[in-house]
Amino acid sequence: MYPLSSALLVLALLVSGALIGVVVRPLSPEEHKAHQTLQLVQLVDGMLVTFAALVLGLMTASAKSTFDNASDDFRALASDLVQFDITARQYGPDADPVRQRTRVYLAAAIASTWRHEPLPPGNDYPRNLAPKDVTENLDDVQLDQMLNSAGIEWRRLVAHDRYHQDLLDDGRDQFARIVQAHWKLIQEVHSSISLPFFMTLAFWLFVIFLSFGLMAPRNPLVLITIMLGAVSIASVAYVIVDLDTLFRGMIVVSSHPLRDALTALAR
Repeated sequence: MYPLSSALLVLALLVSGALIGVVVRPLSPEEHKAHQTLQLVQLVDGMLVTFAALVLGLMTASAKSTFDNASDDFRALASDLVQFDITARQYGPDADPVRQRTRVYLAAAIASTWRHEPLPPGNDYPRNLAPKDVTENLDDVQLDQMLNSAGIEWRRLVAHDRYHQDLLDDGRDQFARIVQAHWKLIQEVHSSISLPFFMTLAFWLFVIFLSFGLMAPRNPLVLITIMLGAVSIASVAYVIVDLDTLFRGMIVVSSHPLRDALTALAR
């Protein structure tokens, strides 16, 4: 789902529901305006408002949790890459090909994930990778191959003394954490919003605003209040979907941890 289109859809449903209620009310028979009838409508309306409020809160918490987990995972990946690069730098010139492959992997990952931002410096990484979208599979075969080739290159290194052997062992452990962080992002960073569930919530909100229009007196203050309520709820829908998409919209996962790591790897 796209944040702006989702918010506009919700806004259109709420406004249309309220307008239908305002238009239908004068045409309703008098028995439909009786006190007991209005009380029943208010009871059902209160039940729907409670359910909608709970669901909106749960969806906001779920989307925020997905966003925060993705941010933490990217920071963990950046930290692991920097630690591995420090170990490879201490190993000496023999590890320079490994450092280069790791840097190429990181630059390509940044370029394919944050398409709306400037490309990382350098021309030694592929720029034709498919853009990442949280609603789809985040895995990319080329990125997997780049990371695997760096690991293979590291395992091919042969230590000639105890110092370099310790660095090789440390590097293997650090690279294993990099691979784990890489696949953790692929497995865990997915959309937490179900489209049928979102549309069901939108229908509940439509019914609520329809009842508002049926019960509300026809004066400018009431109409303005209903419009402001519709805009407010539509903005909540925008924030929920925007948080859930991760890499597009106004609220995106920051690329700064990986870009800072790339700067450290390029030294």
